Formats: sequence, structure tokens, C-alpha cells
Amino acid sequence: MPSSFRTVTLSAAIGTLCALVATLAVLAVSRPSILLAAPSASSSATTFDPGVMTSGSALVSKRPDLAVVWVGVESKQSSAAAAQQDLANKAGKLIARAKALGMPDKDINTSGYWVGPNYIQNNTIDGYRASEQLLLKWHNVDTIGKTLDALVQEGGATQISVSFTLADPKAAQAEARTLAVGDARSRAQAMAGAAGVKLGKVLRISDLSYSGLSSGNYEIKGAAPADTQVPVGQLDVQVSVEVDFAIDG
Repeated sequence: MPSSFRTVTLSAAIGTLCALVATLAVLAVSRPSILLAAPSASSSATTFDPGVMTSGSALVSKRPDLAVVWVGVESKQSSAAAAQQDLANKAGKLIARAKALGMPDKDINTSGYWVGPNYIQNNTIDGYRASEQLLLKWHNVDTIGKTLDALVQEGGATQISVSFTLADPKAAQAEARTLAVGDARSRAQAMAGAAGVKLGKVLRISDLSYSGLSSGNYEIKGAAPADTQVPVGQLDVQVSVEVDFAIDG
């Protein structure tokens, strides 16, 4: 074989070997690192504590002692400024009537205010509307009917609705929670007795209830008739719990 041919062949082999080494080096660098750790000799097996898991619920009915009233006034005028001015006069009259009924400033809050164009067909603006909504708290629920009449007939309210709640629901919730835990314990004891085991101490308690109170809602649009009747009724305070008990013996 000619020496020149051997030289070319050897050079090509060396070049191929170098390219292969470079490729392996790139693969080694780009390959993600994987760390394998042996389990620790000090780790212990997960233990399971037998127990009884149950739920309980209770419902307590209370008479509301607070009426939440939403009232509103509105105005329509040829300009936004005129609508605002007219609305301010109407809202001032309504607020003055609420204060005259005995509502303190802290129980009179603005819940909404809006000013904008009034559109008719073909998106034509034929004036501007302004509206304001107030949230009022009335603590004498037995006179709520007369209060609504006064706000509409003398205060000028054109939109009004009312719902009932408890000023401080914590006491009723605590009573219902105690009954719910007792209900859960009664169920757990029945389950333990059926299984032939003895019920132990409480391991965990979770409150599954929400803080809302169910209440009737009344709405009056336009002028209210004289001597409006608004039954107060009862509020239902419901609490649900989940309780885990240990098993003795």
C-alpha cells in the first residue's frame, strides 16, 4: 500500500476518533444529573393509630335582633351635573329622615353610587341618570314595617329591601357548636359500641360550617303601602364538625 494512502487513512481514523471523543464529552456534559440516595437507616416505618372518625351537626334557631336595610334614590336630568345635583338633594332628604328615625351616623353607610348616560334606541343619549344606595342598620326589628314606610313615603326612597340577622352571632354559634360536638360524640360512641371497642380521647376537631346566617329577604319597589307588615321570623344558625376519637384498649 502506498505510504501516502496509509497516511491519509491514518489521519481520517484519528479525525473520526477525535470526533467520537468530542461527541461523548458533549453527551456527558448535557446529561442530567441523577442522585440516588440510599434509605436512611434511622428512618422508622409509618405507624397507624386506630380511631373513630365521625361528624356531628346542630341547628339553633334565634329571633333576629338587627334589620339590614338597603335603600336607594335616583335621578334623571338633561346633564350629568344636573343629575348629580338632584340626586344629592334626594339623598340628603333620605339621610335626614333616617337620622330623624334614630339611626346614628355609624349605622348609615353608602353601598353604591353611579352616574352615567341614559340610552334609548340606536344608542342615542336622551339624558343622564344618577343613583345612590345606602345601607342602614335598624336595631328595633319590631318596628321595621313603620321604618320602611317612613323611608319611602317621607324619605323619598324609590328602591328598598330588608333582611334580618343577629348583631352578635357568636353566642348562638357557640351554642350550636357545643351541640354539634355532642352529636359527633354520640355517633362515635354508637359506632365504638357496635365494633366492641371503647371510645378514647379526642384527637382532632374540625369546624366544617360557614359563617353565613339564613334569613328571609323582603323587597319593596316604588311607594310602600301604609302599615307595611314585615314578619321577622327566626334565624337558623347551623354548625357542622368533624371529630376524631382514639380507641382505648
